[in-house]
Amino acid sequence: MATIAVASDTGLRERYLEVRKRSLAICEPLTAEDMMVQSCPEASPAKWHLAHTAWFFESFVLREFLPGCRLYDPDFSWLFNSYYQTFTEFPEKKLRSSFSRPGLITILSYRDYVDQGILRLLETGAPAEALTRIELGLHHEEQHQELLLTDIKHALFTNPLQPAYLDRDDEEPMPKVLPMEFFSYDGGLVEIGQNEIGQNRGDGFGFDNERPRHKTWLEPFQLGSRLVTCGEYLEFIEDKGYERPELWLSAGWDTVKAQGWQAPLYWQKSGGQWTVVSLRGKQRLDAAASSPVAHVSYFEADAYARWAGKRLPTEAEWESVAANAPITGNLLDTGSLEPRAANAFDSRQSLPAQLFGDCWEWTASAYLGYPGFVPLGGTLGEYNGKFMSGQMVLRGGSCVTPQRHIRASYRNFFPPETRWQFSGIRLASS
Repeated sequence: MATIAVASDTGLRERYLEVRKRSLAICEPLTAEDMMVQSCPEASPAKWHLAHTAWFFESFVLREFLPGCRLYDPDFSWLFNSYYQTFTEFPEKKLRSSFSRPGLITILSYRDYVDQGILRLLETGAPAEALTRIELGLHHEEQHQELLLTDIKHALFTNPLQPAYLDRDDEEPMPKVLPMEFFSYDGGLVEIGQNEIGQNRGDGFGFDNERPRHKTWLEPFQLGSRLVTCGEYLEFIEDKGYERPELWLSAGWDTVKAQGWQAPLYWQKSGGQWTVVSLRGKQRLDAAASSPVAHVSYFEADAYARWAGKRLPTEAEWESVAANAPITGNLLDTGSLEPRAANAFDSRQSLPAQLFGDCWEWTASAYLGYPGFVPLGGTLGEYNGKFMSGQMVLRGGSCVTPQRHIRASYRNFFPPETRWQFSGIRLASS
């Protein structure tokens, strides 16, 4: 496995406890029945997320580094495997909602059992490789915390009652929309990605797909000063954007027709009035018009950009700008759980707003390995590398991304038709 910097044993212990508790806290508003729902092919039940993240630590840390380790239940080794083909066989993903057994109490007991093993390993002096894998496991669990919330949102949305995950905070007046400006950049030879010991991150962590750091050439470009808003996207809809094949990639147009798309996911129209469903319940579109449009596919983002006379940024363009920005924004730590309107950008430093948080930003870049990319060794090499086909890169995190999890070099990726993630649009031009 490639070397990464990790915290001291003491610091790692505290971080481990913090991350593990957050996963349970995310599930506190849910009933046991809520935690069984798998409402779309991309999603998994909340109960499965809790079990799988424990499975990761048991399978890749405790089994190999804890002396005398005994598995909680040998069947869990295959039952809660996600996609690691070289580790063991596993059930089809679509069957996860049928896992009524083991029950939730057993899953919570499993998590506690794994926690005790990890803490014991840290107390007795874990080898460097074990510390590296624990750090990887924490970032893996933070990914699943984001997936928990996106999956919960879809599960509650598909319920005929459309219950809210949490109550909405006191309503605030709709903020004024900042004008869309375009910051100009000279381009040239830039470096992106992470070194072996990391860049753009205090603890030095980086996934294998962020390496190696390398040079790439950029022509002069412009980047939008904020994300595209719901109100602006509504103009695209009203201009028959979903009915004009000239705006769409061929595969995108086929998807629009096959899926019957007429608006982003979670938009609904009744009696001539649009509403938007969030984790905090349903809201009239006119009250959310200044917030970033979310839950659009790459195909929709690309079509909107064409309609607006612009394009999507490449991931290298995006990172070359974001690397100079502080990692702050409307992330999971704010507790908002929904995209918020941009309130400022720094024209003096040519830094756009919302580079981190609110919505993952689709880029025009296909998800491929960087020059010289080498995946992790062994089974963990399946973590990222085997998905480098048919996917597009997203950058910047969302309103449900833990702040400690995101960085300028972070590469998220999904198939271009994906809409269930908090994915939005930033415009660019040449």
